[in-house]
Amino acid sequence: MIRIELEVSLRYEIDIQGADFIFQIHAAQTNSQMVSLESLQLSQPVAWQVHTDPCTGNRRLRLRAGPGLLALRYEATVQLTHHRHAPAALAEVPVCRLPSDVLGYLYPSRYCESDRLGRLAMQEFGQLPPGGSRVLAIAQWVQRRIAFRSRSSTSATSAVDTLVGQVGVCRDFAHLMIALCRALNIPARFTTGTDYGADPSLGPPDFHAYVEVFLGQRWYIFDPSGTAIPMGLVRFATGRDASDVAFATIFGNVVTHAPVVSGRAVVDPCAGAHEPHHCTETLSTDAP
Repeated sequence: MIRIELEVSLRYEIDIQGADFIFQIHAAQTNSQMVSLESLQLSQPVAWQVHTDPCTGNRRLRLRAGPGLLALRYEATVQLTHHRHAPAALAEVPVCRLPSDVLGYLYPSRYCESDRLGRLAMQEFGQLPPGGSRVLAIAQWVQRRIAFRSRSSTSATSAVDTLVGQVGVCRDFAHLMIALCRALNIPARFTTGTDYGADPSLGPPDFHAYVEVFLGQRWYIFDPSGTAIPMGLVRFATGRDASDVAFATIFGNVVTHAPVVSGRAVVDPCAGAHEPHHCTETLSTDAP
């Protein structure tokens, strides 16, 4: 069991017209990710509401802020229980047996042009035995081919752009892996969390993009950038690609300050709480 103390702080300068915000920074509630001691602090006395999407489980915070400073602080303690499986023992699920709510993650999307990568996917991975080992090979291929470089892409960069440029940040690695999986009829989705365990030389702790792939009736976690420790993933939101899961969507004239994000592991061997670490097993915190 992993226990993470999560903190997210955001700051915005809003012009005289005010602005509307939709945030996705609340930790998701699943059977394997339990959220407790949750709190939200706002510097403005405004009304807000959190809506849970019945299909994805994403929790969206909505509010309208007035002119001036809006400072937001979210804190939670999150307990993670991981389902572990050897990659080689995980089977791909035939399309005819996929749950209906998984089918949407087979299709091309704005940033994951799987329909343009079919030939490449078959050339590189078509001869590999189907299953978790093939998905792991895709993640490792993306990590080898793409160089991680901060501020090397924009909000318009897609999987094909990343493949051509061979450089990107975590979201670009995730988009490319997702597109390659979908090109092989393997459902894959974009998942946001924090970069727990990332090398400090890459910068301060930040939001991070992971990939979850549907194998053996569960969503399993992969980090194709190789920069974070998947066992430390606290899931905020999942979607087809980054367009579905932005941590902040803003409607109005706003100056944005850099987010401050931290996730601290609570180690308590007596309670069975351990430090997140890399492992050879494939992990899932999203029960079927």
